[in-house]
Amino acid sequence: MTELFDRHRAVLPDWLALYYQDPIEITHGEGRHVWDAEGNRYLDFFGGILTTMTAHALPEVTKAVSEQAGRIIHSSTLYLNRPMVELAERVAGLSGIPDARVFFTTSGTEANDTALMLATAYRGSNQILAMRNSYHGRSFSTVSVTGNRSWSPTSLSPLQTLYVHGGVRDRGPYAGLTDERFTEACVADLEDLLGHVRTPAALIAEPVQGVGGFTAPPDGLYAAFREVLDRHGVLWISDEVQTGWGRTGEHFWGWQAHGENGPPDILTFAKGIGNGMSIGGVVARPEIMNCLDANSISTFGGSPVTMAAGLANLSYLLEHDLQGNARRVGGLLIERLRAIGARADSVRQVRGRGLMIGIELTRPGTTEAAPETAAAVLEAAREGGLLIGKGGGHHTSVLRIAPPLSLTVAEAEEGAEILELALRSA
Repeated sequence: MTELFDRHRAVLPDWLALYYQDPIEITHGEGRHVWDAEGNRYLDFFGGILTTMTAHALPEVTKAVSEQAGRIIHSSTLYLNRPMVELAERVAGLSGIPDARVFFTTSGTEANDTALMLATAYRGSNQILAMRNSYHGRSFSTVSVTGNRSWSPTSLSPLQTLYVHGGVRDRGPYAGLTDERFTEACVADLEDLLGHVRTPAALIAEPVQGVGGFTAPPDGLYAAFREVLDRHGVLWISDEVQTGWGRTGEHFWGWQAHGENGPPDILTFAKGIGNGMSIGGVVARPEIMNCLDANSISTFGGSPVTMAAGLANLSYLLEHDLQGNARRVGGLLIERLRAIGARADSVRQVRGRGLMIGIELTRPGTTEAAPETAAAVLEAAREGGLLIGKGGGHHTSVLRIAPPLSLTVAEAEEGAEILELALRSA
């Protein structure tokens, strides 16, 4: 790998992050496993950052991609595109948004960028509310609404962003409150903020913060926020790039844990729907989606090949009840990891839903983040044959567990055993 690593460093940006002291080249995968260029086999508990949602080399998806590529690979949105219309129909129906319109992009960053453009154009305001500890992408506009300094390289912005409380339950000024009081305090903070500023266009929020370390507020917080937002005419954008498609087990979308007051005005998605193919998108009410008064197209969004992959992947997900599998196997894995964490001095908390699990590490006996321990566990897990991720605010001390949703009970147990050994060694 040294030769390829040297070539990588010679032509790619220094800020392009790589995992591991000796980075690995993944050459192929099957099911929940991948192999590197040296022939090592790994159980994949990160799925290319929550993107290989169903399984590696899923025959139904690879067949759909191959057949579509044999017909036509590209046409752009200037022409009618049957796979795009068919996938849009399915996504609109699943979104929960009445009479929904769907626009496809190539990534979650681009989806959130589009959602911000729609919201600001519709409301005539460049002010945006966002959550502390959030992450929404790497474009100029999405960086400007990212409340995580490790992933926000500039303070310059086309937007005026105001950050509110609520995304992190057990840190910050309201951490010691009960769930009910926590929600009340966050709502009061939002009300107070809106009393001091011109009306923002929208609140953008991840139902479960991904890069921030799989943190989440109490169920119902965004429903309570919604009551305030509606009174002030502020839209709600639910960033479902990581939480969508049943990954949390309990719900198909993350917003449904906060759905007492209906679906969001705008929903964004990406990652898992393409199972590795580049698909992102925005779903919105028609009056919001259609508010733009200038021409627009997408050269690569809605590509026939990626749409064919998305259709096949979504069909497999629904037909095999992978949401139910995420709930069942994820529940077992969380309990197993909590038992392990109870015996590890460095584990502050194991949290999550379904197959979206975070293990927060701290220096023993304190609440101080331990990024060096997280890095050591990441390395030890790889040595043991397990790939995981990490995140958690600017401290990067949370291990992120997000396997394909077809994970078996035996594979969950295998991964937990490797993690237990990795925690011990670290």
